[in-house]
Amino acid sequence: MKHPTSRLLHSYWDGLRRERAAPERNEIEPGAIRTLLADSLILEVDVPGSAAAIRLAGTRVCALFGRELRSNAFADLWGAPDADPWRLVETVAVDTLGVVAGLTGTTVRGETIDLELILLPLRHRGQTQTRILGALSPHHVPHWLGLRPVTQLRTTALRVLGTVPRSGFGDRDDAAADALRNLPTPANDTLPFRRGHLLVHPGGRG
Repeated sequence: MKHPTSRLLHSYWDGLRRERAAPERNEIEPGAIRTLLADSLILEVDVPGSAAAIRLAGTRVCALFGRELRSNAFADLWGAPDADPWRLVETVAVDTLGVVAGLTGTTVRGETIDLELILLPLRHRGQTQTRILGALSPHHVPHWLGLRPVTQLRTTALRVLGTVPRSGFGDRDDAAADALRNLPTPANDTLPFRRGHLLVHPGGRG
């Protein structure tokens, strides 16, 4: 994670979940992340339909695209049918893992902007496949931002965040943390723990 907004949102989310794979949607307190709200997103996910809709979008996110984004399809932000971001959403919703993606936005004039997208799983009414918390933040603010909307997005980098508990979340560089980051997590409430060479998921399926 390079952008401060991504780091702060991840830290807040990680503190809420404690030893769980994801916090509850109703645990999110807007006042606690008020400085991040303008860049924030909440997605509503339809896993069987392989689609996600924007349920809430911050003012800066809407300004980036020059329109109100609520109820829009998340895939519409990419602006091209062959650039569907479902892989990002599926990793978060189905595997209960966070993702960070580097994006490049382009206007109709060919102007570009570098962005960072973070998506984090939320539980909602007992399910981890229906809501996602996220943020979309520019690395630098160009002079044209707010005058000309971004019409296309292109994914330039992708990193899947691991299952390291909050005592060691984020960008730890030790080999154990790297190994954990590459292991999938089932959609349950409890983080896995290591027993010998095995990663055990309490309450998970065998």
